[in-house]
Amino acid sequence: MRNLLTLSVLAVMVALIACTHVGGDAFVRHEGMALTIGGKPYRFVGANLWYGAILASEGQGGDRKRLCAELDSLHALGLDNLRVLVGSDGLPGRDKVSPTLQQSPGQYNDTILAGLDFLLSEMAKRGMHAVLYLNNAWEWSGGYGYYLEQTGQGKTPLPNVEGYEAYCDYVAQFADNDSAHQLFYDYVRFIVTRTNRYTGCAYVDDPTIMAWQIGNEPRPFGKPQYGAFAQWLSEASALIRSLDGNHLISVGGEGIVGCEGDTALFERISADPNIDYITVHIWPTTWQWARKDSCQVDVDLACQKSREYMDAHIAVARRLGKPIVIEEFGYPRDNFSFDPASPVTGRDRYYDFILTLCADEPAVAGCNFWAWSGMALPRHERWQPGDPYLGDPAQEPQGLFSVFITDTTTLKILSRLSFH
Repeated sequence: MRNLLTLSVLAVMVALIACTHVGGDAFVRHEGMALTIGGKPYRFVGANLWYGAILASEGQGGDRKRLCAELDSLHALGLDNLRVLVGSDGLPGRDKVSPTLQQSPGQYNDTILAGLDFLLSEMAKRGMHAVLYLNNAWEWSGGYGYYLEQTGQGKTPLPNVEGYEAYCDYVAQFADNDSAHQLFYDYVRFIVTRTNRYTGCAYVDDPTIMAWQIGNEPRPFGKPQYGAFAQWLSEASALIRSLDGNHLISVGGEGIVGCEGDTALFERISADPNIDYITVHIWPTTWQWARKDSCQVDVDLACQKSREYMDAHIAVARRLGKPIVIEEFGYPRDNFSFDPASPVTGRDRYYDFILTLCADEPAVAGCNFWAWSGMALPRHERWQPGDPYLGDPAQEPQGLFSVFITDTTTLKILSRLSFH
């Protein structure tokens, strides 16, 4: 009995020690046009690691040895800010990340939750910070489509099967579907109020988390939805703020493109008092600023268009007095190759441009490239269960936008221009 009591006391002490560093100075804060820690500017170069919670689990897709090795590599490069998907929604299926966290409302996969806890605990050991996003406008993790299915709107069309237009028409229903919103809010309450089983630290008290993010690339999907879209984002951010007064909140959108070119809508949602910083995504080949089969040739045009896009957002940021994070930017390998051994001359030039812009522009607090694949290698052009997770989600060709540990020239740029 004495031994059991001693172990119990030790467990409590460990939990208390895990949270002793918690305090106002430990969290990333929004102060004017800057992000800060302890009153000092916090600027970063980081990565997207959407699959972090799955990789950190002990179930299907889990590999804690690899997870720790990937975190060590990222930390050594100074890439200490990771943008991570909390979990995928719905039943496993084509073009969807699996295993999923929430197969039905209120029913959660504890193995993935343990993975998220473990990921945060390991990041804390390395002084890293996480941006955790809670929803997704796109099919690869459920998101919009999952919540609509749960409210009786029928099966979600897949862009790769039924077509992009059919998908957009379907998910346009999300903006003003209050029942879908309420299911999402229940999920938000559950996640934000969790306690980490490994550290004993409540999520709301954990400075490893930099920010909660409403979703990945939320869009209104049509002008008639603009008002409802802005209202939903405002409600969601207010809910998160009511649950957690310590962490930053962001939308997770692409910027003006994600508002369908409407700068006024972008400024409206960015001006919300609960939104701490502005997010921008930049995809030159997706947005046809560079030809896919000649992307290494068109990189100068891609840089010019990206500069113009950023200038428009910087103007909004200055009007609102909020910093910007370029939390997604991606560029393919030369000739749009998926082969990890193929050249990356165009990508390296584009990365150098974006990171130099971040370093030179005071309004930009940081950036996260898309995406880290590290030591894994693709086994198939399309991801299949049992394949290692890469930075490219299930609906995309594997290796397309991935940065591998073997991409030494790219890693040199990322490390040289980091704020480590």
